[in-house]
Amino acid sequence: MTVFKQDSIRDILYLQDRMNRVFEESQLDRGNTAGEWMPYVDIYENAESLVIKVELPGVSRDDVRLDVHDGILSLSGTKAFNSAGRGANYHMVERQYGNFRRSFNLPEAIDDERIAASFDKGVLTITLPKLQQSLGRRIAINKA
Repeated sequence: MTVFKQDSIRDILYLQDRMNRVFEESQLDRGNTAGEWMPYVDIYENAESLVIKVELPGVSRDDVRLDVHDGILSLSGTKAFNSAGRGANYHMVERQYGNFRRSFNLPEAIDDERIAASFDKGVLTITLPKLQQSLGRRIAINKA
């Protein structure tokens, strides 16, 4: 097992996030050609876990899917467009609608069996507990 210092995990996640932003921001509408968009996230770390907070205003909890497989956490879902009604003439539509998707490569130091998520007031909070690290111990040497 590879051991990472906490600063290393934070640095790796920061670098991954910065690289993702470079590619995401190059798309004018934060979407891709398939009409998908990517919600904004904050990622932070405390002593016990990494935490991902995802902005999903106007999205129902039932329209969000969260999966983990082979060290990748995948978030996907749909935000429906609610029309202002018949005869409404939109002058501007800036909010994102349609399908969304985000994926995150998880560091090896995450216990993916204990990942938990909660949804409150349009914010999805994903808690990724760190693996318990061995504190080490002295090994007795017995006579043969």
